[in-house]
Amino acid sequence: MNRGIYITANDKVTDHAIALLNSIRLHDLETPIVMIPYDDNYHNIADILGQHYGVKVYEDLDFIDRLSHKLYEVFGNKFFARPNQLRKQACWFGPFEEFLYIDTDIVVFERIIDNLNYLSKVDFICCDYQHLGGIKNVFTSTVLEEKVFTENEVKDIFNGGFWGSKKNLVSEQDLYDTFAECAAHPEYFDFSQKTSDQPIINYMLLKRIPRRFNIVRREGKAPGNWGGTPHFQTQGNILIDPSVNQPLQYLHWAGIRIEPGCPYWEIWEYYRNLNPDLPKANFPAPVRKNPWQEALDNLKNQLRQFKAKI
Repeated sequence: MNRGIYITANDKVTDHAIALLNSIRLHDLETPIVMIPYDDNYHNIADILGQHYGVKVYEDLDFIDRLSHKLYEVFGNKFFARPNQLRKQACWFGPFEEFLYIDTDIVVFERIIDNLNYLSKVDFICCDYQHLGGIKNVFTSTVLEEKVFTENEVKDIFNGGFWGSKKNLVSEQDLYDTFAECAAHPEYFDFSQKTSDQPIINYMLLKRIPRRFNIVRREGKAPGNWGGTPHFQTQGNILIDPSVNQPLQYLHWAGIRIEPGCPYWEIWEYYRNLNPDLPKANFPAPVRKNPWQEALDNLKNQLRQFKAKI
């Protein structure tokens, strides 16, 4: 079976991409990886990842341009905060029969490609606890009030930074039809926190892919993976979720700026600097915050802890 991993990246996220690739290659030297350019500024990171990790650039760049132009035609420039995130939909048409998509603000703690074994029984996998927070950052209550989806269906919403599926399960026309449906009903979607592709891919998943599985529902439970979760415990260079007494499969800093002082900074820094052939990341020391900023940060941390408990 032809399996592989897709990422999206540009030169701006070079350090993030290096950390991710170091973590992947620590456990897996063989799985092919393809980079989908986030925009036209990707040549430096493509050279680094190609030379050190064997990463190839997505071959059909014309398709990505076609997809981007179609998005602009359908949505205009005001619908999304970051419309280029939808370029990851090129995954459906790349070289891999089965694929895993991973955001660059992630590091993994295992041979992550093995999660595609679940595709022997389903067509789509994800691995997160997004659904426990309700439908926020994906849908508004309108989708339930107008019976677009059922209460049971929306329990399958997921974070768009980590997912896997099968080539051509979705067609190019399916994408365009989905974009058109979503553009016609902006009231269905929660963009209040400037999410971009996540509401759209969730809509498409629920409408077009019935055989799906969230890995955190596996037998024996599963660990969390969000960088804003405060209770993970460091064990060497991995993290343990004490609530299930299991090591994390991966850690995702979704919505969190990766910089000195951020949650689990030491873990990210370790993986970023793991390759001795590359210069270490150079981050300026964080600016000391005034009392008002510190109070605001404390409030945000309390909110994260509260969300982690619900």
